[in-house]
Amino acid sequence: MGLSYLFWVKEEEEATSDLKSVSYVTFPRWYLNFRLEFKVTACMQMQIMANTTQLDDEQPFHFPLTNSEVLPDPSNFFSENLLSSALPTNSFFQNFVLNDGNIQEYIHPYLIKPSDSSVSLCYPSLSVSSHSMHQVFTPDLTITSTTSTPSHHVISSFSDLSVTLDFPSSNLTFFLVRGCPYVTVFLSQHASFSITSIHKISSFSSNASPIKYTLQLENGQKWLIYTSSPTIFSFSLDMKLTFSNISSDESPLMVRIAVMPDSSSKSEVVLDRYSFCYPVSGEAIFTKPYCVEYKWEKKGLGNLLMLAHPLHLQLLSKDEGNVTVLKYFKYRSIDGDLIGVVGDSWLLEAEHVPVTWHSTRGVNQDSYDEIKQALCKDVGALCSSKIGTALSYYYGRSIARAARLAMIAEEVGFLDLISLVKKFLKETIQPWLDGTFKGNGFFYEKQWRGLITKFGSDDIEEEFEPEFYDNRHSLLGYFVYGIAVLAKIDPNWGNKYRSEAYSLMEDFMNLEGKDSKSKCTRLRCFDLFMLHSWDSGLEESVHGRDQMDRGEAVNAYYSAALMGLAYNDANLVAIGSTLAALEIHAAQMWCHLKMDDSKCSDEFTKENRLMGILWSNKRESRTWFAPLAWKELRLVNHVLPILPITEFLFSNVGFVKEVVEWTMPCLNRDGVEETWKWLVYAMEGIYDNEAALKKIRELTSFDDEEGNSLSNLLWWLHSRRGHRDHHQDSCN
Repeated sequence: MGLSYLFWVKEEEEATSDLKSVSYVTFPRWYLNFRLEFKVTACMQMQIMANTTQLDDEQPFHFPLTNSEVLPDPSNFFSENLLSSALPTNSFFQNFVLNDGNIQEYIHPYLIKPSDSSVSLCYPSLSVSSHSMHQVFTPDLTITSTTSTPSHHVISSFSDLSVTLDFPSSNLTFFLVRGCPYVTVFLSQHASFSITSIHKISSFSSNASPIKYTLQLENGQKWLIYTSSPTIFSFSLDMKLTFSNISSDESPLMVRIAVMPDSSSKSEVVLDRYSFCYPVSGEAIFTKPYCVEYKWEKKGLGNLLMLAHPLHLQLLSKDEGNVTVLKYFKYRSIDGDLIGVVGDSWLLEAEHVPVTWHSTRGVNQDSYDEIKQALCKDVGALCSSKIGTALSYYYGRSIARAARLAMIAEEVGFLDLISLVKKFLKETIQPWLDGTFKGNGFFYEKQWRGLITKFGSDDIEEEFEPEFYDNRHSLLGYFVYGIAVLAKIDPNWGNKYRSEAYSLMEDFMNLEGKDSKSKCTRLRCFDLFMLHSWDSGLEESVHGRDQMDRGEAVNAYYSAALMGLAYNDANLVAIGSTLAALEIHAAQMWCHLKMDDSKCSDEFTKENRLMGILWSNKRESRTWFAPLAWKELRLVNHVLPILPITEFLFSNVGFVKEVVEWTMPCLNRDGVEETWKWLVYAMEGIYDNEAALKKIRELTSFDDEEGNSLSNLLWWLHSRRGHRDHHQDSCN
């Protein structure tokens, strides 16, 4: 798999070598990087496969087994046939399998809440203030079995885009597919269910049709109910509708329920037309670099109607796939309007984001001496015995910080320092891989099937340990970056620990499905419908999943792609690059709030340039660790760590200027520390390099403990020259 990739890289190296005497103006660095990216992408397109963790004939490495004392029991809600596979720990339906399983989740366009023998549907309204936005849950309709004693639901099947809820004793099955305007319910023969509402029912009619019914609620909502065959229904005085399956051929009754998104008769015509075709599951498939293909398994007659959120529409290929966009058929959503798309297969194409070890445009050679002086100080201070923590998150950041020094030294030609960094990386990474790290370590737990740490397995009070699989990609991303760099500068070490390295990476990068023998769940943190990662893990919340650390999410997939480069694994390069590009698109779509944006309410956008906490069902200005006024710390969550790929996360120079002007006044408040000033100045350097350098040189603290270094900061600023011209299109 790696041979053809090596061929391309070798050819490019030779081409680059031949051009060393040519002037920079004639062949700028971005051009050479583009040529390399083009050839690598062509190779990846031929080689991309579903499995990113294939190691030829090598046996996979397994971290020591452990049983966690704090994790919830998955057997309460997953069907027995699923318990033999790795289970999702950050999925869109996670609330359904935690504690009592009765907290709502947002499955576009509805909030859905299971309870004993019932499921409540809500077409949510939006509550807005200057500091938060959230969708309000109200049980607009509740579907309840009438044929059994109350019992909780069971997850009988799930996929990237769907989950199936069974109520075995009630003979009810709910096919919940993300982006489906209908909720589809199967009712077994001779079974029945009732529909009630918290609102008064204004009217109910069968529209002179034996398979379509209209339910008008006092709050103004109009719901349409479609059945696969004629059914018996009754409407009682206590506002309860009851439907019964009277089929004589033992076939289940299929019922589809949809709210009218508006009062237009055209919307009802659309819902009528596509009511006979329904999805039961949906998969996201990686067919080529920077692309994701959605494929739904459908049943019934006709074409499939689904809903696309704004990022889907931005990336949806108009050239491939037989899809039709219904621009005027739309549902409201906290994520923006959900637009109707007809077609059972979509192709989403992300912009290409080059994954490189070094800056894409090169460092200004006049700055080499200043950077080398900083490198001498930063590398000279490296000492593995002086890392004052055994917490995996902070320890990983120390590893990644040192690894950046090696790449900066390589880029500016200060090769003598690399051996010192290599020694530090071996001393810090190796004990985590071979199980000799004192006080902590990685373990594989057998319930949900994934990596946790020693601290996380037995101490729920230990902050920043992944005891509930939270922030998994953020934590492991730092380790993967360090491993990738060490494998690059010491290939012998890389080959020796390749199996361990892949086992670590696979915990959040595995692409195999639930039916495979893989020891980890599929893309543990990445949401293939929203196209970004979540942090939450096995923690329930009425607001669903949450994400705060956008920069660390990009780093995780960027680092995985670098590991692919280090190991000549074109497939891993392709998958990591694709996920990093999608993460960047999603951050720019939902978390970068330009002044003229309409993605959030005017009230919220007026006060915020950057999102604080992004929930699946809520938006907040705040972060977990800082007051609202500390805007510079919100910037931390969006930027760090600073890497070559960061410039693509913040490619819109006009927006960067808005962010700096929004953040800069916070640096004048009483008691503000120098610790984070450098980050604001680093962003300022994108459009005003000289002013930023002057401010940086006056600082004495660069927050080394948080993973940054003066060397990395100077590298960033001195590689911004020409950045504005390079990204002119993004600025317009």
